[in-house]
Amino acid sequence: MVIQQSYKITEVGFIPKDWEARPLKDLIRLKSGFAFSSQFYSNSGPILLTPGNFKLEGGLYFEERNTKRYCGPYNTSMEFHLGDLLIVMTDLTPDCNLLGKPAFVTLDEKIIHNQRIGLIELQHNDLLKIYLYWVFLSRNYLKRIKETAIGSTVRHTSNRSIYNIFIPFPPTLDEQSAIATTLNDVDSLIAQIEKLFAKKKAIKQGAMQELLKPKEGWEEKKLGEVATLKARIGWQGLTTAEYRKSGDYFLITGTEFKNGFIDWESCFYVDSERYKQDKNIQVKKYDVLVTKDGTIGKVAFIKSVPKSATLNSGVFVIRPTNASFHPEFFYYLLLSEVFLIFLAQLSAGSTIIHLYQKDFFTFKFLTPKTIEEQTRIAKILSDMDAEIAILEKKLEKTKKLKLGMMQELLTGRIRLI
Repeated sequence: MVIQQSYKITEVGFIPKDWEARPLKDLIRLKSGFAFSSQFYSNSGPILLTPGNFKLEGGLYFEERNTKRYCGPYNTSMEFHLGDLLIVMTDLTPDCNLLGKPAFVTLDEKIIHNQRIGLIELQHNDLLKIYLYWVFLSRNYLKRIKETAIGSTVRHTSNRSIYNIFIPFPPTLDEQSAIATTLNDVDSLIAQIEKLFAKKKAIKQGAMQELLKPKEGWEEKKLGEVATLKARIGWQGLTTAEYRKSGDYFLITGTEFKNGFIDWESCFYVDSERYKQDKNIQVKKYDVLVTKDGTIGKVAFIKSVPKSATLNSGVFVIRPTNASFHPEFFYYLLLSEVFLIFLAQLSAGSTIIHLYQKDFFTFKFLTPKTIEEQTRIAKILSDMDAEIAILEKKLEKTKKLKLGMMQELLTGRIRLI
């Protein structure tokens, strides 16, 4: 690995002196798809590839909800083959984040494409398709693609616009291959972490189902008889105009609930008067929070409070009275199907948009007789959550590392020679 010191300024910014900035019109040809009639969409026939099959991080995915099939007439020239490189030409997403995103065909099945997908055909022997794939995922390229987009609701680009985009071009196939291989390796690592992450979550889900299944001797309790439920009272009139981007007092609104905990970094703040206004909703360690407006029934457990925090009117805080149950055990109980069934029964025959205190008070649940057994169950599940959180942080860190490596390698700041 060499840190490149000698640069030149080009259409793509600073690149090494022995690299080139080449327009895509010199390197590729784009073959667009056709407009297929929806009357021929079916459950059989070739897959009709659309932008909905493209992933933001690159690549394709096929699920029942995003996969169309086509049973009408078509020409075999419209078919894709394994190893073909594709890009999105039309984007229906609000932020236009799919436009220009690449993918290789990795599915060994008949696939045809509509007019919103472009097929890349290389016109230059000194260009590797896999290197071009990574260029198409780079920040600089995607920025330029967005600048070519036209349209309002549906944003699209054209062959001519793409041809006029310049890309950084290392002089040898070996260097292109080294760059692509390094980034592929990071992608493989991310895939391994994601697989382990999904496995750990599945194990935890199974453990919850088993550990929280009522056993002989468990006691039934009604929430209104064993706990207090508090929320910001309507007459206090807290409005979004009072939300602050910084301060000393966190405001929890419900949108900060993430994987059963509070994402403190995404919290708003309020002034001290609003925090001190109601002691009942000043958040404490071991509180259980539940959303009661909007998306009702989201749950969070407070393991620690980094600084003083309070609630808006859309969140309940639940605290046991007289140590009637272990808070963390109850938190996991609310994450189980027991609470989901309760909410489903409340909403039967209506569109429930609010969880009322009087209804929540009627929630019945079963617990082990002793706090010690509840603590043991909570500890097992909490340890699993800790493992999952470590994996999640590792995954986020590796994804950020990949973005940084792409920027360094695809501009020649770091040379793999």
